[in-house]
Amino acid sequence: MAHIIAIGNPLGLDHSVTVGIISAKERPMEIGDRSYPHLLQTDAAINRGNSGGPLINMRGEVIGMNTAVSQSSQGIGFAIAVDVVKSALKTIMGQA
Repeated sequence: MAHIIAIGNPLGLDHSVTVGIISAKERPMEIGDRSYPHLLQTDAAINRGNSGGPLINMRGEVIGMNTAVSQSSQGIGFAIAVDVVKSALKTIMGQA
């Protein structure tokens, strides 16, 4: 599995960094009324306030956007894969 770095601002603490591994790819999840079919699963701490921050591989490449943490267990976080983020941005910007 790949080692990664998650960056964010949990609880207003600027520039927090956690490390972990990608535990799984293509994890489906529903959060409220939203469906996320292709999430990356990680054991890096994705805490409140980390959402929207980058998930980075050891080469310094952004591979995802921190999104959620499992409420029913400890140590399981999720990120939207960068390809999904890029596709959504193109759609939002009217370039799809």
